[in-house]
Amino acid sequence: MSGKNNHYDVIIIGAGIGGLVCGCYLAKAGMKVLIAEQHHKPGGYCTSFKRKGFTFDAAAHSFGSYREGGNMRRILKALDLDKRIKIDRHDPSDIIISPDYKITLWADINRTIEGLIEIFPHEAKGIKSFISFLSDSKPFDFAALRNMTFNDLLSQHLTDNKLKSMLSLPILGNGGLPPSLISAFTGTKIYTEFLLDGGYYPKGGMQVLPDIFSLRLKELGGELRLSNPVRKIKVESNEVKGVFLEKDGFISSKYVISNCDARQTFLKLLEQQVANGDFLSKLDRLIPSLSVFVVYLGIDKNYNLPNPGVNIWGMPHHKIEDLYLALQNGSTNNSTGYMVRVSPNRNSVQAFVNAPFKNKKYWINNKYILSEYLVKRIEQIIPQISQHIVLKEIATPDTMYRYTMNYQGAAYGWASMPSQMFSPELRQTTSINGLYLSGHWVAQTQGVSGVAYIGRETAKLILRKEKHKV
Repeated sequence: MSGKNNHYDVIIIGAGIGGLVCGCYLAKAGMKVLIAEQHHKPGGYCTSFKRKGFTFDAAAHSFGSYREGGNMRRILKALDLDKRIKIDRHDPSDIIISPDYKITLWADINRTIEGLIEIFPHEAKGIKSFISFLSDSKPFDFAALRNMTFNDLLSQHLTDNKLKSMLSLPILGNGGLPPSLISAFTGTKIYTEFLLDGGYYPKGGMQVLPDIFSLRLKELGGELRLSNPVRKIKVESNEVKGVFLEKDGFISSKYVISNCDARQTFLKLLEQQVANGDFLSKLDRLIPSLSVFVVYLGIDKNYNLPNPGVNIWGMPHHKIEDLYLALQNGSTNNSTGYMVRVSPNRNSVQAFVNAPFKNKKYWINNKYILSEYLVKRIEQIIPQISQHIVLKEIATPDTMYRYTMNYQGAAYGWASMPSQMFSPELRQTTSINGLYLSGHWVAQTQGVSGVAYIGRETAKLILRKEKHKV
């Protein structure tokens, strides 16, 4: 530990986007911050990797909420990073294809509305009222949705089941639940902060985001220790005292912020007797979200890939609940929905599908079958692509677990059902003095912008307590 500090104002567990944003805000306010990360690079799911000359985004593949006044733009501006990073916007951000129709989500909301009405003219009034609700409502209006499902909200505006299923597919893909189960609050946030204001991509790949936050943290006096997992959080008399790092032993701090899996925080990193038994039992009953299965394809230079940077969603039929059940079962047949994305640099393709954790043996036996299914689906969108594949890599839910140590490789923290929304287990504050939570496990919305927002808000809680200006 020679040359390293052994006391900090704040120790943050996990260098995902939420932890990095939180750390930057605290360090900017003058607090002494350490972020400890178990992986060899920062970012969590928002990382990139290289194979044989190709660069792939591990899981997060774009972000939203970068409009003027949007959370990501405000955060990058506040941390003086907006001029140091080049961000492109791909328009349209998303295309949804069913056996009957193709709908497109454009940066221009009016263009999106016009396109939807052209395909579903009998739903013109409902389409206008639904999009108007998403774009014009105030925060109080969204808070009123916390006990509703996304299907309840859709049914207030629309009657055509095919239109509702197509609008729900990106919700299933980005939230891991069908419209009948996912909270209307989460569903609307996915639309407002990731779909209608989406398609943003940092030049150089998604790894650019955590890398520039990490650099800013260090410039502000903070410290990041990689490949150095936290093994225990020390608590005495219901107050945090610091953490034990695998490589550096005990490091003391006034505050500890867990930006990692909430189950891991309370059931592994803390001594069991520290937290209330009823709380731990309830925590153990909470349901995590699905994970993801990803196929990464490197394509030869002789093939001109179309639609770079666009998320193309494919659905084999309109029974969205059946699509979810197939995903939940880890189906490898034609009954699952999927997403295909051509990289902005036009030399690679990624295909995503939600998937259950199952176990390592299951994915060893099934990953190649599912990968071939996805390649066939890609070929329906990009003809003859299989003849130009020069590299194929596969990530299973077990891979996602290794990236983040998230329980069951969960892609979005807790499953965002109304029954699990805004419960005590999802709060940033805890019953232990000085212990706070951040990241996907306390966010009510998904994606990079969602966890960045929670990271900023967690920092503000501590700064208010320390009587700093926020």
